[in-house]
Formats: sequence, C-alpha cells, structure tokens
Amino acid sequence: MLPPPGVDRLRSLPIARGAPLYGRITADLAKQLWAMLLMIGLGTLLGFEVTGGAAGFFGGLLLLLVFAAAVAWTAVLIGMLAGDAEKVQVFAFTLIFPITFTSSAFVEVDTMPGWLQAWVNVNPVTHLSDAFRGLLLGTPAGEAIMWSLVWAAGIALVFMPLGMRAYRSRA
Repeated sequence: MLPPPGVDRLRSLPIARGAPLYGRITADLAKQLWAMLLMIGLGTLLGFEVTGGAAGFFGGLLLLLVFAAAVAWTAVLIGMLAGDAEKVQVFAFTLIFPITFTSSAFVEVDTMPGWLQAWVNVNPVTHLSDAFRGLLLGTPAGEAIMWSLVWAAGIALVFMPLGMRAYRSRA
C-alpha cells in the first residue's frame, strides 16, 4: 500500500511521525473557527442576538472546536482507509448526512415522530446544537454541554488511536 501523498518527503525531516496529521487537524480547526465566526456574524447581520454574553459566545466557540477536533479523527481514519478523495467524500457524506438531519439542529424534537425522537435524543449533534444554542442565548444548557463533551471524548478515544494506527501503517 502506498503512503499518503506528500508523506515520503516528510519522512526525511526531523519531525514527529504524527506531526503531519496534527498539523492538518490544526488547519482544519482554524478553518472551522473561521466558518463559525462567519456564520454567527451573518446571523447577527440578519437579526440574531447573542444574549448569552461573551462567556456564552466564547464558550460556544470552544465547545464547537473541541467537538470538531474529535470528529476530525474520524476524517483521518476515513482518509487513511479510502483510496482516493472521491471515496472519502462518499464515506463522510454517508456518516454526516443522517446524523445531522436526524437531530434537533433544524427541527424541534417534539415535532418528530416518536420512533425518531428516541434516536434524536441520544444523537451527538442534538446535544451539540442544543448546547451551542443554549450558550449563545444564555439559556440553561448544562446537560447538553456535558453530553457534548462526553460524545467528543468518546469519539476521540475511539477514532484517534485508529486514525494514528492507520496512518502509521501506511506511512
């Protein structure tokens, strides 16, 4: 199996083996932060008010970045296992689409059928969106924040070692 593109030239440099992955994840987090700030800025221009204060605003950004860092390891694993960019996109879409659209991010849970509510109530995106919404609006979000952090830790604990193992086996 061939190493990922660009890894051959990195082997000769005096850097840690995982440095390219950590660098990529750091760059992805910077991109995510920019996207979050842009989304909140556009929302503010359209009339959204951040009533949670500075603590809620920065707490929400930090929570989203922590969750994004955990989920980035799933992308690392998919990228290492898939042969090309097209397969990565298909796998990622297959995972992200149902999780995102069966959450409370777009629709209130009470309006969904009962069988779907059971899944939505344990969906990590539901907890994350409820926590972020609560932090920005200054409403109680303690339980949603806790579950978001639990999901982020669980995702990172599972996918970080798997992603690093897949990377090391290909590099």
